[in-house]
Amino acid sequence: MAVRLGLRNRVMLGFGLIALALSATLAGVTWLFVSHYLVADRLSTATTESAVNAEAISLGLSQPGASIPQLLDQLPSGQATSSLLLYGGHWYATSSAHGASAVPAGMVAMARAGEATSSRIRDGGEPMLAVGAPLTQRGNAYVALYPLDDLDRSLRILSSTLIGAAILTSIGGLLIGRFASRVALRPLAELTGVASAVARGDLDARLHFEDDPDLGGLARSFNHTAAELQHRVAVDARFAGDVSHELRTPLTTMLNSMQVIRNRRSELPATVREPVSLLSDDLDRFRRLVVDLLEISRDDGGDTSTAEVVRIGDLVSRAADAAALRPVTTLSPEVDGLRIIADKRRLERVVANLVTNAETHGRGCLGVLVAVSGAGLRIIVDDAGPGIPPDRRDRIFERFARDGAPAGQGVGLGLAIVDRHVRWLGGTVRVGDRPGGGARFVVELPLGSHRDHSMPTSSG
Repeated sequence: MAVRLGLRNRVMLGFGLIALALSATLAGVTWLFVSHYLVADRLSTATTESAVNAEAISLGLSQPGASIPQLLDQLPSGQATSSLLLYGGHWYATSSAHGASAVPAGMVAMARAGEATSSRIRDGGEPMLAVGAPLTQRGNAYVALYPLDDLDRSLRILSSTLIGAAILTSIGGLLIGRFASRVALRPLAELTGVASAVARGDLDARLHFEDDPDLGGLARSFNHTAAELQHRVAVDARFAGDVSHELRTPLTTMLNSMQVIRNRRSELPATVREPVSLLSDDLDRFRRLVVDLLEISRDDGGDTSTAEVVRIGDLVSRAADAAALRPVTTLSPEVDGLRIIADKRRLERVVANLVTNAETHGRGCLGVLVAVSGAGLRIIVDDAGPGIPPDRRDRIFERFARDGAPAGQGVGLGLAIVDRHVRWLGGTVRVGDRPGGGARFVVELPLGSHRDHSMPTSSG
């Protein structure tokens, strides 16, 4: 599987590759110039020294009774490790360790012909520079051998230094690229964060780089879109709230009238009782729809309910048991007497909606557990239903999501209200499988708790 690098990593890698290319090019050029200079300098020095020695030998040979070994020994000490002389068809040398056999025959022939020459050779496994110089006496030649191990060592040190510098430069390029990508992509990170905040429902989130000459247009367009979305949501929320409020009066009249009819059910003809029962059920469903719409429109309209200190065990027990019409709540020992700061109305609605959902769609609520988990509070609601498939576990928290719900049961807003209220409380809600079958809803809330029983508290 191909691995796709993120934009930040691609920018960092680009800087690193550019730094590597530049440093490798610079290292190569430096190597060529420096190595060429060192080799040329060594060759120039050796050639000059050999020419001077050859002239001295030629002068000595012109004297009567000259001794060749003595002439070689009297040569000034220089960089040469050995001097060889081909005279009269015989080789003479200052050092027995370096013989004429290592000197190329072609180079000797050129020197005897009157042309100075040089060649790189290996004598006894050591690199040497052989320089041949012609003598005044034609047909004879002088050859000097110069060691190259120090030059090779200098070139190895130079190459190692250049390679190390290239590696360090590449690493520096990666670090600079990382820093540059972080600075350059900071607006993108801010855009991602603001877009995520808007997606979570924070419609007040805005970008703050509208004055940037390059990104200002994007920021202004995004902020305008977010403002339009916020205005549209507010208008829709006001509309839903206004409609719901307008429906409350006739709904109340219809519910009161239905209650009167229920009280006189025995006086109704048998053929009318079934339609009246169906009408009663639909009126109750209509009542829940209006209440849920009012709840959502209150949230969408920016309702900021007041948080208060509540005794969490009593609140959950009362809300859950009332919704199930029987005791279903279990409190862990650490919850006994625990108080937290929360919105009482929202928290009660969360618990009641989850239990009602279990009763309506989950074949009954098996239990509600309240426990402390780490630094948070956990509320678990189990039901006896068939469970919720993984591909539907996110959708059920959407508005009017009624996948698989029987006709006439619920309006599809209960779990959407749960999700909105839990997020407002700073927590999370998720659904999974209950061990043994069924669905398990888990609410996680932050635990800003108190155990000071003298603190004024809400009644639950």
